[in-house]
Amino acid sequence: MFYRYLDSPIGRLFLAGDEGGLKLISFPNGKKTYEPEADWEEKAEALSEAARQLTEYFEGKRKQFDVKLSPAVTPFQGRVLQALQEVPFGETVTYGELARRIGQPKASRAVGMANARNPIPIVIPCHRVIGKSGKLTGYGGGLDIKQALLNLEQGHR
Repeated sequence: MFYRYLDSPIGRLFLAGDEGGLKLISFPNGKKTYEPEADWEEKAEALSEAARQLTEYFEGKRKQFDVKLSPAVTPFQGRVLQALQEVPFGETVTYGELARRIGQPKASRAVGMANARNPIPIVIPCHRVIGKSGKLTGYGGGLDIKQALLNLEQGHR
C-alpha cells in the first residue's frame, strides 16, 4: 500500500492506494482520519494522478474524476458508491432518492450507512447526499467540510 498527503483548501488530505487504484482519502479532522500502517510506503508518485485530479477539482477545473479506484467494500456498498458517482457535480440527492436509484426504495437507512462508510470521499461524492428535509446530515470530515465542498461546486457550475 502506498500513501501520500495532499494540501487542499479543506486541509491536508491523506491518500492511500495500491496497484489496483485509490483505496482511501482521509480528512485531517472528523470521524474518519487514517494514518499509514507500519508496512505502507510513502510514495507520492504512485498517487500522482489522484492528487492531480483532486487539485483540479479544488481549482474548479474538474467536475468528474476518472482516476482508477479500488475501494474495499461490500457488494451493496459498491452499488451505493456507484450510484453516488452518477450524482452530477453541483447537485444533491436525498438518501431516499439514492435508495430508489439502486432499486431498493425502502433501504434509505442502509444507503445512509453505506454512504457513511465511503472510503474515498470527494472522488466518490458522498457530500452530495442530504437529508429528506434538505438539510445537511453527517459527514466524515465534518459538516463544515461538507458545506465547503457543496459551496465549491455551486460556485463552479
